[in-house]
Order: sequence, then C-alpha cells, then structure tokens
Amino acid sequence: MQEGAPAPGETLGALEKVLRARRENPPEGSYTAKLFADEALRHKKVGEEATELVIASLKGDKKEIAHEAADLLYHALVVLQAHGMGLADVAEFGLRWQDCEEFLRRLGYRAKVIVSSE
Repeated sequence: MQEGAPAPGETLGALEKVLRARRENPPEGSYTAKLFADEALRHKKVGEEATELVIASLKGDKKEIAHEAADLLYHALVVLQAHGMGLADVAEFGLRWQDCEEFLRRLGYRAKVIVSSE
C-alpha cells in the first residue's frame, strides 16, 4: 500500500457511498447506472470479473491480480447496492477468519483450518 493512501476499508466505504448515490440518483450515461438498470448485466459482469481474476491469478501477475480484484469488488458492491445492501450486511454475516471452516461447510466444502499460534 502506498504511503498516505487511504486504508482499504476507507476506500471501499467511499466507493459504497458513491454507488448508493448513483443508485438513488442515476446520472445519465453512467456505467454504474446502466448496471443498476440491468439485472442480467450486473450478474454477467460479476461472473466475467471473477473469471478474469482467476486467470490473472494463474498468470501470477500481481498488478493484474490487483486490477481484476478491484473490478470484482466494484461489481460485487453494485450487486449488494442493487439489493439495498452494503458492506455492513456482509460484515454482519459474521465471516471472520476463525469462522472459515463454517463458511466453507456452508458452501459444501470440507476444510481443516490450521490456526497459527503467532
């Protein structure tokens, strides 16, 4: 992270506010407004961005990984906002690192969580 740059949580919080404002008062010609108006496009873009992130990860290019992760986070926040939800709703879900095994179990995975004593 660059020195003096806002913390990741601050950046996501600021983005969430912008998205909420665009949902409530969609500016003409706005890409975000177009996503809010088209449910199928919203879902398509989340899938595309997730796929692009996986491809970037397989390539191992950190700059590309960060770029695609940012795109995916943006589109995921658009989906949340389209349902009147936000980051607080995700946090309320209770996904914490110590809950990783339960989260994966809900997804149908069996995982052994290794807890570091550091």
